Amino acid sequence: MHSSKARYAQLIKAKAQELGFDFCGIANADFLEEEAPLLETWLKNGMHGQMNYMANHFDKRLDPRLLVDGAKSVVTMLLNYYPAQRLPEGEADYKLSKYAYGEDYHFVIKDKLNSLMNYIQAEIGEVGGRAFVDSAPVMDKAWARRAGLGWVGKHSNLINRSIGSFFFIAELILDLDLEPDGPITDYCGTCTRCIDACPTEAIVGPYVVDGSKCISYFTIELKEAIPGEVRGQFDNWVFGCDICQDVCPWNRFARPHKTPAFDPHPDLATFTRTDWEEITEDVFREVFRRSAVKRTKLAGLQRNVAFSQPALPEPNKPDDGQTG
Repeated sequence: MHSSKARYAQLIKAKAQELGFDFCGIANADFLEEEAPLLETWLKNGMHGQMNYMANHFDKRLDPRLLVDGAKSVVTMLLNYYPAQRLPEGEADYKLSKYAYGEDYHFVIKDKLNSLMNYIQAEIGEVGGRAFVDSAPVMDKAWARRAGLGWVGKHSNLINRSIGSFFFIAELILDLDLEPDGPITDYCGTCTRCIDACPTEAIVGPYVVDGSKCISYFTIELKEAIPGEVRGQFDNWVFGCDICQDVCPWNRFARPHKTPAFDPHPDLATFTRTDWEEITEDVFREVFRRSAVKRTKLAGLQRNVAFSQPALPEPNKPDDGQTG
């Protein structure tokens, strides 16, 4: 009889919804056979840039049983972060990725996952497991795809037919046998809007993103100076970038999130160009106090703002041979 597997799966999904998650799906905790060669090639080609952590724990990334002893199921949740009102995104505005408008999602989701874990242990009994939100070598999108929550689009983000792609992904890896969901079809079809729209040509082919060319990488992950050859290509993005998601037809279905913690700090909505360009430590600390933007620190944000300003014309250089 496997009815308990189905019953427990239903219990967990109902509780996840009650906690505010938009979707919940389940996959068997097996080795990610399909992803292994793709990840290996991606790393070999240096597409992780200076994100050295991507090359660590290669085996754990592909096998959840190395993260949780006796793992049987991966429970994946999606939490929408699409804002009710977008911050100004005109030609003269500095732009912030929508996921970073409000409170850092790690805090918000960790609390929900802990509540879900406590519920499982109270209702089902001794269940071992761990909660993950972007904090360990877990291939979120691969598990979400296996759990039927969407497909991985050509921009390498997960797309859900009901709400598009503006959501966070989190998991519980459990030593509990649960009824798994099956994957769904890829609905990208022949569309290449994301590939065509990327200003730095980071989407080097369908489903392959060279992370080291992505505006999000340059503005968040890269710790040193941004290379001069991409100057003028950032379209004023100063933390992250949403271009490939903004142009995706599936995001017609994006709907406002229901998580007040993801609403922007009230001052952010009225930020002018000058506010961004002259931001002080005090303002940075106040406006981004619990925000993911803290990752860049003030100096990183100032670097990004300075870099994404329109380039000034080069001063006339003296002719060769006349420099003294």
